[in-house]
Amino acid sequence: MKTTEKVIGTGIGIAALAALGTYFLTGKNGEKNREAVRGWTLKMKGEILEKIEELREIKKEDYYRLVDEAAARYERAEKVGAEELKRLTKDLKGAWEHINKELR
Repeated sequence: MKTTEKVIGTGIGIAALAALGTYFLTGKNGEKNREAVRGWTLKMKGEILEKIEELREIKKEDYYRLVDEAAARYERAEKVGAEELKRLTKDLKGAWEHINKELR
């Protein structure tokens, strides 16, 4: 992979994370989300970001798949409340439109 491609990929990943963070913390449920932010939520988002950076293009289906895969891992591995995980997964999927706008 060329250096330029790496820089562009990193830039896309950073933009996606910023868009996701902005939506999650300031969206319609921002206040409630800020109260619920825990280490595992940030870790899960970071893992999704790393996977996004590996992709050349991000499609809605790919993004949803990444979110579902991460949620499944956390459901099995972490001491995560089912309701919290369900809400976070829904919020992450709901952020797609915002992320897609930021990436354009």
